[in-house]
Amino acid sequence: MGRVKSATRNIAFGYIGQVATALISFVLRTVFLMHLNEKLLGINSTYTNILAVLNMAELGIGTALNFSLYGPVARGEIEKIKSYMRLYRKAYYVIACVVAGVGLLISPFLKYLVKNPGDVSLRDLTLFYFIFLFNTVSSYFVAYKFSLVNAEQKNYIQTNILTITKVVTSLIQIVVIVVTENFYLFLLTDAAVQLIQKIFVSRYLNKMYPYLKDKDAEPLSKAESKEIWKKTEALVYHKVGDVARLQTDAIIISSFIEVSVSGFVDNYNLVISSVSNFVNIIFNSVISSFGNLIATESKERQFSMFKVYRFFAFWFYGFSAVGFMVLLTPLISIVWGQKWVLPTVTVYCILMDYYFRGERIVLSNYKTAAGVFEPDKYLTLIQGAVNLVLSIILVQTPLGLTGVYIGTIVSGLLGNIVRPVIIYRTCFDSKNIAGYYVETIKYFLSMVFVLIICRFIAGFVLADLNMLTFLIMVVIITVIFNGVYLLLYGRSEEFKYVYSRVKEKLSKRG
Repeated sequence: MGRVKSATRNIAFGYIGQVATALISFVLRTVFLMHLNEKLLGINSTYTNILAVLNMAELGIGTALNFSLYGPVARGEIEKIKSYMRLYRKAYYVIACVVAGVGLLISPFLKYLVKNPGDVSLRDLTLFYFIFLFNTVSSYFVAYKFSLVNAEQKNYIQTNILTITKVVTSLIQIVVIVVTENFYLFLLTDAAVQLIQKIFVSRYLNKMYPYLKDKDAEPLSKAESKEIWKKTEALVYHKVGDVARLQTDAIIISSFIEVSVSGFVDNYNLVISSVSNFVNIIFNSVISSFGNLIATESKERQFSMFKVYRFFAFWFYGFSAVGFMVLLTPLISIVWGQKWVLPTVTVYCILMDYYFRGERIVLSNYKTAAGVFEPDKYLTLIQGAVNLVLSIILVQTPLGLTGVYIGTIVSGLLGNIVRPVIIYRTCFDSKNIAGYYVETIKYFLSMVFVLIICRFIAGFVLADLNMLTFLIMVVIITVIFNGVYLLLYGRSEEFKYVYSRVKEKLSKRG
């Protein structure tokens, strides 16, 4: 199966899965807020982020091994694949034990991480946490097998399994909440369905790749093992920095402000992630295809596709950022009520980081596909430290919640500025980087221009806020944003390439 066909299938199933999970997540969240309370929602959000921090124990070995598998899979080297998977399995079993141990050590400190939990006792806080911990630890015993599926550009298999699991889990949880209004049963339902999924996945992938059960896999050579651990060492820094930058905001909010505020923010994040995941499906689905491209095509071809990839990111993230800045708070107000609305300045800070995250995703995914991990390993650590220091200082000032996200924005922009230089030097033979930053500024100013127009129009359309005026504004933003960008960039080489590919696909179907 060709790269384009594989990426297309991954994207198609990704969209189907995202639509299903987004719809069921909104229904589940609405039922949750009707029958439980904001304290439990905040606890759910905080524990999710604590366990994300614990996942730092994975330390990037999965990413390093995924990259190492691209070559053997492309060449059909079964014995070499077995050797890599053997190492992967052993590493993940050790990681599972480490996460379990560290997770248990953290449990006595939960009372300091969850500020003002209301009538939730410390005993309940601890038991809730152990259920989260079980889900995380058990995932390591099967997660490594997905690396082979993804290296073969069959990401849709993992997507479909996760989608079915999410839908089934959410449906059962909805029934449990309505009938019992019990948070314990809500969490245990998730744990039970996920455990069944893990058993199924293990058996399914063993059947799909029977050689995974072979006991005669040869150990990797010293040179191969050295290369993997060299990349893993660099990824340790990336992982620690990413966790400090991306997964600590909810913990800081819960510790310094109040645990229920994490739930307020989580509502916004649910909407943002539900929409942004549609965009990320495209970008994440082509990582394996980029890995294949880098292994087989010229530098010029790689650079050309990188520019197309980046163009997509700025268009889609610009479009969604404008939509969020105009419509996110009105949507929260319509769906869950004015009670759950955050201050406008806080929302804009969250969304500014979201917009620039689009560029960082492109850079990160391309680096991953190219196996470039070492040159910027300290940058991520610096970003994480900047985020933690700024967020903790500013959250204790009158800025409060907004201060947390100022720290996130500043730390994120460090990556937007420095990482392109590294990629241009290592992947594109030191091409002129000035054009990259000029394009970044141009894309940003285009987004701001459209935002000003849409905000002005929204002042009239949303004066009487209801679902009809909300939908009218959705249409207006869609037409204005895409119309302006088409006028500005419709003649660019990147747009012409995308248009030709879409036209080709439609003509084949016709």
